[in-house]
Amino acid sequence: MRNTQNISITPSEPMTLEAEETTWSFSGAVVGFVAWLLALGIPVLFYGSNTLFFFLYTWPFFLALLPVSVVIGIALHSLVNGKLIYSVLATFLTVTALFALLFLWLLG
Repeated sequence: MRNTQNISITPSEPMTLEAEETTWSFSGAVVGFVAWLLALGIPVLFYGSNTLFFFLYTWPFFLALLPVSVVIGIALHSLVNGKLIYSVLATFLTVTALFALLFLWLLG
């Protein structure tokens, strides 16, 4: 004979559905993508149409910053609890700094 116990698992309190937390991933991703587009245009404003020849050979580097910018947008948007103005400013400053560092590194 086995030494077992009959255990019935019943919740002591009735289970209630908790409200789901808001997700900020889509709006943060949009903020990151728009910040990437705006940061991509900044060198064109400074150097004019000659920047396109520079981008001709270095586009993979700047394209690699696209998913990084989207992830930064999602992360910063969730860190500031979905406050759009703060997340837009923080994301734009961070992505612009990444572009500036990459641009200066590529220039030598």
